[in-house]
Amino acid sequence: MALTQQLARVSPQYLARCRRTAEDSPGKAPGWDPPDRDTLDLDWALWGLARFFRRSGVDAVLTAALERSFSGDSADDAGFLDHPTVHDGFDGPPALLAPAAVSEICRVLGTADIDEVLELLPRDGEEAAKMCGFGGFSGDLAAYLRGHFTALRGFYADASARGLAVVAWVD
Repeated sequence: MALTQQLARVSPQYLARCRRTAEDSPGKAPGWDPPDRDTLDLDWALWGLARFFRRSGVDAVLTAALERSFSGDSADDAGFLDHPTVHDGFDGPPALLAPAAVSEICRVLGTADIDEVLELLPRDGEEAAKMCGFGGFSGDLAAYLRGHFTALRGFYADASARGLAVVAWVD
């Protein structure tokens, strides 16, 4: 079973409804089912990108925003989502980023020139993959990372524009 990073854009009202549903249901099921257009499966790309950012000395503010974008701020606020209908329980429970945090992350990610950052990747594909923690990666690593970063940035831009929160978890 492959583990992948998952994100969902949701309104505070939707979260409140899920919290009430979890409180009222016998099995504590939150009724979690955000629309597909508001979910994003990031595979394992951002874990490697964050590792690359740290190892290559990319701006600390950008690195922190990237890591925060998929780690969330608090599992306490989303504890009601710690349920098998939401995630498989292999990793920690889902974590929440409130709309204000989403806007801040959006702002920082929007300042990044990902092509410039990816120029720091070693030219040797095997060495580059190791720098990201990807043993045995085949294909165009820069394109893989760029595509996922671009998807993340767009996801956050849409969430920020709509005043939504983001929930992050591994499944």
